[in-house]
Amino acid sequence: MYTVLNSSTDETYHRWDAEAMARCGKRLGVTVEQQSVPASQVMTKALRMASSKSLPDVVQFDASEMPVFAEAGGLVDLRTLGLSTDHVPDGIVDFGSYRGTYYGAARSVNTLALFYNKDVLAEAGVRTPATWDELRRAARELTRGKRYGLALSAGGAEDGVFQFTPFMWSNGGDERELDSPQVVEALDFWKALLKDGSLSRSTVNWTQADVNDQFMAGNAAMMINGPWQVETLNSDPSLNWGIAEIPVPEAGADSVAPLGGAVLTVPRTGDDGRRRMAGRIVACLTSEEEQLTYALNSWMVPADERAAAEWRAQVPELDALADQVATARSRTDRLGAGWPAVSLALQSAFQSALTGQSSEAALKRAQQRATSGN
Repeated sequence: MYTVLNSSTDETYHRWDAEAMARCGKRLGVTVEQQSVPASQVMTKALRMASSKSLPDVVQFDASEMPVFAEAGGLVDLRTLGLSTDHVPDGIVDFGSYRGTYYGAARSVNTLALFYNKDVLAEAGVRTPATWDELRRAARELTRGKRYGLALSAGGAEDGVFQFTPFMWSNGGDERELDSPQVVEALDFWKALLKDGSLSRSTVNWTQADVNDQFMAGNAAMMINGPWQVETLNSDPSLNWGIAEIPVPEAGADSVAPLGGAVLTVPRTGDDGRRRMAGRIVACLTSEEEQLTYALNSWMVPADERAAAEWRAQVPELDALADQVATARSRTDRLGAGWPAVSLALQSAFQSALTGQSSEAALKRAQQRATSGN
């Protein structure tokens, strides 16, 4: 029996993974089972299992955490196991790489987009915004009564950082220099939305799930969110929603959002035979056919270009997500294992800046924290 450690604790995801593993196991003549723990526990469990020499054959890490395990020398280069990246965009190859070595194969990726209530925008005569000025103006016009123009997550967790990166990166900001004018401008833009009354003051406490709840309840005309919410959105047939790329500072600029999702890795277990079969299991789970099945179930975008083209044809309403993925990049691309320190520093900066401190002061402190590690 071969084991895959993952975070598929949600009933539907657990079932989809079980079905995929059964198909691949049958194809390869082995039994493949999953061991699922909450996402926040995958890394600690994998490290604990490594120390007791009881690692599973495959570990599915969140891509932002994978470099930590790779840096410790715990992962196998997937190319040595025969996995190809021929039909995988460079950004997604980087997403699963650490210091140029390909350790993690993605089945699908996700990113953020601007979701909007088509009926509310049509009634208000507001066009879908494409620039920051248009977004700020639209959010003001759509704020009425208990309804805010926009909802986003600026909470003190990775959700908030994930949602800030499109504003930071599209403005030319860089996670290696958090106190640069470009990053300050991006946080000032969030502050302006809050000052206008277009964002709820609760945004500093909201997760991405909370944001979706507000949108579905009619308390927000637009939201920043990801495709993992689509299944829930579709549970309300009266909700007429659409998506667009996240607005940019100036017309014509690239909207650069973060790539999200998980990658399948093969840890070093010391058993060459099992390692080779683990590589074949990963290759099967990330095959074009399996990627398309998984992506259509989960509303994520396939990592393989051929599967993504078929996905676009089958779910044209999510075309903007595929466009957003084309320019998206990994959070760990430039910092590798140093990303968590920057993320924690940014989380504190949001809390300070959105509750009164200047963006400049909050981000100067964040840069100091990221550099010193405390």
